[in-house]
Amino acid sequence: MNARSATSSLAPGLAAGADVPEADLQIPLPGGDAVKARHYGQRQPVAAGQPLVLHFHGGTFTCGDLDNGRNVGRLLARSGAVAVSLAYPLAPEYPFPKPIEVGYSVLEWLYKNRVKLAGKGARVFLAGEEAGGNLAAAVAMVARDRDHPPLAGQVLLSPMLDPCAGTASVRAAGCDTTDMCKWAAGWKQYLKRPMDALHPYAVPGTSLRLADLAPTLVLVGPDDPMRDEALAYAGRLREAGINVRSQIVSTAANWPDALYEPGAAGCAGCELSVMQHFREFFEAPAPAAAPSG
Repeated sequence: MNARSATSSLAPGLAAGADVPEADLQIPLPGGDAVKARHYGQRQPVAAGQPLVLHFHGGTFTCGDLDNGRNVGRLLARSGAVAVSLAYPLAPEYPFPKPIEVGYSVLEWLYKNRVKLAGKGARVFLAGEEAGGNLAAAVAMVARDRDHPPLAGQVLLSPMLDPCAGTASVRAAGCDTTDMCKWAAGWKQYLKRPMDALHPYAVPGTSLRLADLAPTLVLVGPDDPMRDEALAYAGRLREAGINVRSQIVSTAANWPDALYEPGAAGCAGCELSVMQHFREFFEAPAPAAAPSG
């Protein structure tokens, strides 16, 4: 991926380490319930519209809250976006498909309120790390299949996409069995029925239909347990004709845990690199529409 200078169409964002405005909010769901979320960044007077990102935190599907979304939420805001990080329902109390259903409802709310949140012309993205990367990929599929809302892209950071936990990068992390591997254990809690593992929304990495998904950015670390499955998914998306950017971030350490552990250094060594990838992805022109008929 070639470096590009920022264009005037993208909000300037904030310098690395700068304070990011944030506020908690309640987002209404169909049926009268509500879900907690946290808003990062602020609307800027950008002529072409500002990136508006729905973000899903990590936590192996089974743990985490709004604080677990802070590291990535702040990075997105510092890259010029407005981010809304979601406290989605967790397994085992709420296994597949509940987190995806809630995520899609919030995406619809976000799109409806895009001008208020990020200005006229705001472009809507999805993002997530680890289990949150799985949910972002799944909600992107739902949006495609329901033909709404239109997505400008999806950002997948060390996404959990393979419940078999059989890749070389996962094995190198010592995850040979469910008992030894927190990610395999998380999958077991999330996929309560054997047939769930066959559903493309539950396991996007094995989906047989990847055409017409939003442009995608995939970032992983060099010693990242999720590295191999994430890069394999990026390759399959390319084969399906999707505009994909993928990168092993050489300065990333302790991914995916460092991305969502509250109080951790997070992306201290790779912050500038990740922000540059975000900016390049956000400012990339939309792919030309395929001719009809």
